[in-house]
Amino acid sequence: MTEHKHTNRLSKETSPYLLQHAHNPVDWYPWGEEALEQARKEGKPILLSIGYSACHWCHVMEHESFENEAIAKLMNENFVNIKVDREERPDLDQIYMNAVQMMTRHGGWPMTVFLTPEGVPFYGGTYFPPEDRHNMPGFPRVLLGVADAYRSRPDEVTETAVSILQELRNMGQTRESNEILNAEILDGAERNIARNYDPRYGGFGSAPKFPAAMNLEFLLRQYHRTNRSETLEMIENTCRKMAEGGLYDQLGGGFHRYSTDAHWLAPHFEKMLYDNALLARLYLHVYQQTKDDFYRRIAVETLDYVVREMTDERGGFYSTQDADSEGHEGKFFVWTVDEVKGILGEQDGALFCAFYDVTEGGNFEGKNILHVSRSLETVAKEAGVTTERLQEALMRGRHELFEAREGRIKPDRDEKVLTAWNGLMLASFAEAAAILERNDYRDVAEKNAQFVLENLKRDGLLLRTYKDNQSKLNGYLEDYAFFVDGLLALYQATGRLLWLEEARTLSDQMIEEFWDNEEGGFFYTGKSHEELIVRSKDYFDNATPSGNSVAAEVLLHLAALTANEGYSRKAVTIFRLLRDPLKSYASAFGRLLGALDFYLSTPKEIAIIGEDKAEETRSLLREVWTRYLPNKIVAQTSGDDLRAVEVVPLLRDRTMLDGRATAYVCEHYTCQQPVSTAAELARQLSSDAIQDASGGATAD
Repeated sequence: MTEHKHTNRLSKETSPYLLQHAHNPVDWYPWGEEALEQARKEGKPILLSIGYSACHWCHVMEHESFENEAIAKLMNENFVNIKVDREERPDLDQIYMNAVQMMTRHGGWPMTVFLTPEGVPFYGGTYFPPEDRHNMPGFPRVLLGVADAYRSRPDEVTETAVSILQELRNMGQTRESNEILNAEILDGAERNIARNYDPRYGGFGSAPKFPAAMNLEFLLRQYHRTNRSETLEMIENTCRKMAEGGLYDQLGGGFHRYSTDAHWLAPHFEKMLYDNALLARLYLHVYQQTKDDFYRRIAVETLDYVVREMTDERGGFYSTQDADSEGHEGKFFVWTVDEVKGILGEQDGALFCAFYDVTEGGNFEGKNILHVSRSLETVAKEAGVTTERLQEALMRGRHELFEAREGRIKPDRDEKVLTAWNGLMLASFAEAAAILERNDYRDVAEKNAQFVLENLKRDGLLLRTYKDNQSKLNGYLEDYAFFVDGLLALYQATGRLLWLEEARTLSDQMIEEFWDNEEGGFFYTGKSHEELIVRSKDYFDNATPSGNSVAAEVLLHLAALTANEGYSRKAVTIFRLLRDPLKSYASAFGRLLGALDFYLSTPKEIAIIGEDKAEETRSLLREVWTRYLPNKIVAQTSGDDLRAVEVVPLLRDRTMLDGRATAYVCEHYTCQQPVSTAAELARQLSSDAIQDASGGATAD
């Protein structure tokens, strides 16, 4: 058993990030009343440090400063020191990141914020080096300067704190617009997003370049609505370049966090559950639209990576994989020519290196990140082999190099289970099960839903995090909204009423806990949450969608499924609150734009009546799920489930024709002629006209 010179209060936590700091010489506290009371009692300012386990620079600052005895002594003498895992406490991260961005005009992690004993920020930054470097003050200089200011200039500190607190309270305040909600908002948003499109490498903006899954999902909806070829070109070019670049793990599947360059070569190597959830769903949808197996392969490899690397045996999905292994970022993922040829042999190794651009000089610190820069045909012709021979060498090469890589020391994995991120991944597996007819994915999705309901729900409320058989922390808006979204996807993929009823119950709880009855919109924290210096709202779709965006979407879906217009009215309130920001900052609202597209469309309401496992039923469902229909609601029943008919109006008075599985395609519960063959259903799904049972056109 390892003997540690120092042990602090973080040793009792479950967060892997907090546990990484449990043996620092810093006298760390977790966030809580004990730390706040200690600051008030001693009259000391608080040093709040926020990061997460997969953050490379968080590890750097820990090694340079928090493990340094002299720096720790300065921290302990002058401050009450609190360490927070931003993934466990996004509420704190949001408040104090906003403050840091106000003070410095930039943000990031590790985040370092100095607070009054009441928790109000008055100074902050991100990474500080251990000594003065590159025009950055060293951390000891910062510590001494802040401590001196707090002692000798208390009036200035108070004035700054009061000013920042007022700004924080003003953030997120919006007023409902009285202007009409129409498709021009969507078209304007597309033009806004397209201005930053990179036609050469795909994606938006320059380095660093992030995989903008939600904006691409919105553009795909736009293509479905307008059929503009240039829109599809933006989507396909970006999705192909991301998946062929170093951003994508060419051997093991799954996407890294972001690219440090403009052409997707060198990533930050951490893998986040939320990125892979959003991107897997995007690639599934692009496959539905294009029928190109390339996108199907990327989606499947990404989902298979999650099953293999990121899934607890009980069904929960882990949070992140680290960027570093053996103290070096990316070491697990990179290769040399000698390593490749040593495993694959001279001939196949040369073919593999040619296709994945593995060179003697390397493209990353003397080694190589695998990526695809030339077509199969070009490389085969240059090497003097057939494309079939090259494909065989690449298939064997990927398998054997993956197996060899499994023998390396892997990056650390953060095995906490977060409700919100599990909801995102649940939705992806549920849709994949239906789109790809994969019962194994259905099993993964149902097992995950059951895991969250059994382990992260207490007294009717969702909890945020689970690890080591401990569930804790009140759920945030995103935990409710994302998990409900996953449950609704699972209901539509399986027809099991349980998932819809759980989604409806949790949505009602979400409204009770988070809805602002005075101004509209959802707060980030619920009524049952501890009181913080501000109760904020989050509207922007950043690395993950905002809780308000997903809540608007799921409420519209619930309204369509249950005929409860109260849900829809709340979604419309969110759209009206954000109509003006939507027009000005479209790229920050990708998921909300998708929800608005659903609202402005006339969604197809599809009822399938038939036995779940019967081939006739599967044939009809296949027709529904193989095509890209972003604005649809799917309900199914065996026909004799009275509870389903009671809960879902769309299923009422729907019967099988001549004892055969039957599909009803409806809009506003007005349906076309019921059909029993896939060909007839295909014609109805392709048509925009809804006809009543007598064959006449029906107005909205």
